[in-house]
Amino acid sequence: MGVMYRLFVALSLPEVVADALAQLQTGLEGARWRPDEAFHLTLQFIGDADRHGLEDIHASLSGVAAPGFDLTLSGCGFFGDRRPHVLWAGVAASAPLAHLQSKVANALARAGYPGDRRKFAPHVTLAYLSGVSREAVARFCAMHGLFACGPFPVEEFHLYESRLGGDASHYEILETYPLAPSR
Repeated sequence: MGVMYRLFVALSLPEVVADALAQLQTGLEGARWRPDEAFHLTLQFIGDADRHGLEDIHASLSGVAAPGFDLTLSGCGFFGDRRPHVLWAGVAASAPLAHLQSKVANALARAGYPGDRRKFAPHVTLAYLSGVSREAVARFCAMHGLFACGPFPVEEFHLYESRLGGDASHYEILETYPLAPSR
């Protein structure tokens, strides 16, 4: 078996947005905060692929045609109703984002990489949680519920590789796919 790549498709965030997100990262004991350079908005997790799979994925994603758009981050929340495990910043409702995600998912399915069946829940992970009470996370989210950042332009999306190392994953952009200029 050859080299395997752990892949996902995501939007990167402008530095000003990453800085605003970093300002939220305090006041929750037990949170493992994500570094600024790890912030992204996942469109679809792919999983493991070999070199041939990577080439097929790239060819399919190169055919995605969608217009650029503006996006706003808004609010915060968490995954894991009984035992919270991810703290995230939310995304204001965006038809163009949903359209892009659908096109990416269809392209990946054509390449033989169908996504999971969960509904797309756009978010930016702020922290991983372990042993943090639901009440503490709910308090944090109530304090930061009015968080908003943007709008900011989305002009491209990326194919990322996730590499496990130490106590955190490191992400590297392998390919960039431009969106059509927005009017």
